[in-house]
Amino acid sequence: MAKRRIAYYLMTIPALFLFFAFHTFPALQGIFYSFTNWDGFSDGYSFVGLKNFINVFKDENVYNAYFFTFKYAIAATILINVISLLIALGLNAKIKAKNFFRSVYFLPNVLGVLIVGYIFNYLFSNAFTIWGAKLGSDFLSQNILGNPDWAWVGIVIVGVWQGIAYNTILYLAGLQTIPADLYEASSLDGASKWREFWSITFPMLASFFTINMVLAMKGGLMIFDQIVALTGGGPGRSTQSIAHLIYTGGFTGGEFAYQSANAVIYFIVIVAISLFQIKVLQRREMDL
Repeated sequence: MAKRRIAYYLMTIPALFLFFAFHTFPALQGIFYSFTNWDGFSDGYSFVGLKNFINVFKDENVYNAYFFTFKYAIAATILINVISLLIALGLNAKIKAKNFFRSVYFLPNVLGVLIVGYIFNYLFSNAFTIWGAKLGSDFLSQNILGNPDWAWVGIVIVGVWQGIAYNTILYLAGLQTIPADLYEASSLDGASKWREFWSITFPMLASFFTINMVLAMKGGLMIFDQIVALTGGGPGRSTQSIAHLIYTGGFTGGEFAYQSANAVIYFIVIVAISLFQIKVLQRREMDL
């Protein structure tokens, strides 16, 4: 027993050390610097108390970034879950080459986010505009990533296309847990497919729906790579997310301490939203 306990410690302690060194310690450093005026480059700094936190609430760029981030996160979360659930229901049906289609739909999750972003950047700026011109459509012949009013839609398209892969797999796993006897009993009672979905499928997928909603919302709120690859936060600041603002301002704009305060606030916001989602959705699970 003692040797087994020692083995557990030998396996656990290195992992804990690495987690603390590369995650916890940098996070604590960021919290510490958020109370200073350090620019990220110079040697000296001084404490400014809550000044950075107060200035964050006065910054118009921060409000614009929050507006875009929440707009993207809400749209992406809804679309990802609706589309992935429909795909999962289709793949769960008795169709030919089911495993092939599962692999195809999971492929976007394997590809790197930046790679996908740069590919779609080319498509939006070249391929789609050519197709739009051939169709005689003025709207489709323009690069929407260069339009301040429509650039966010392009980012949503890319985020949803890549995000549905993982959620589809989770929904498929949930569908496998539903006993076939329930569907046989409902068919004997003459229930329609729509009634089966609302009375059997969706309630039985409640826990998977909760997980997918939380993960999709968290991923949407932390959007960064797609912004870098597609728009760089532009045109202007119309597609600048909070994560992108923190990165550009903190590491290239000499606002390390200020953006550290912004990051602390945003961390609290993400945690609060995630906990609120879990509480509401779990209560819904019990109601079902």
